[in-house]
Amino acid sequence: MRTLGEAWHWLTDPAHWSGDDGVGHRLTQHVLLTIGCLVVSCAIALPVALVLGHLGRGGALAVNISNIGRAVPTFAVLVLLLLTPLGRWGEGPTVVALVLFAVPPLLTNAYVGMREVDRSVVRAARGMGMTGRQTLLRVELPLALPMVLNGVRIAAVQLVATATIAALAGGGGLGRIITAGFNLASTPQVVAGAVLVAALALIVEAVFEAVERLAPSRVRGAR
Repeated sequence: MRTLGEAWHWLTDPAHWSGDDGVGHRLTQHVLLTIGCLVVSCAIALPVALVLGHLGRGGALAVNISNIGRAVPTFAVLVLLLLTPLGRWGEGPTVVALVLFAVPPLLTNAYVGMREVDRSVVRAARGMGMTGRQTLLRVELPLALPMVLNGVRIAAVQLVATATIAALAGGGGLGRIITAGFNLASTPQVVAGAVLVAALALIVEAVFEAVERLAPSRVRGAR
């Protein structure tokens, strides 16, 4: 309890919220890194999953291959990337490692969502003369949207928690508060940093939960 009290005191100290090493700056770095990696991951995983789900071929293989990445610790991937020429590109290794970490849930959920769309609805759309592209965008994607959003939510929360590894590669983010606490042998600072990461993850979870609850009504409106 004493450590928690000291951590709370650390968090409520205005001096720890200002400057380049302050919570405000580190939080901004963390959020921007998370958003950037999530956008890149979605740009890679979602088109592949949606097309394969629409075609009904090759999806299982793609999902299994992407899931291999889950068996490899993100920290190990980061260390290996730091040993390559990519290690000279600032936060490049961190971004690549986090993107590889976020792709599997995005790909899996989007593909499953597409394949769970009622086939009779798809056949009816084709019977009405819709092209494959129209069927994908106007029928299958709206119906698969809840599962797609679920994958985005999982990836976003995981990225928030895992983006702390950026500090180990000299990057920014809330992980710098934790590593600085270790360097200073300051347990309250380490706990405070962990609390900030956990709180941010919970906020992201709550935001996506709200979006997912709105998704069904949007889907009904689109039908």
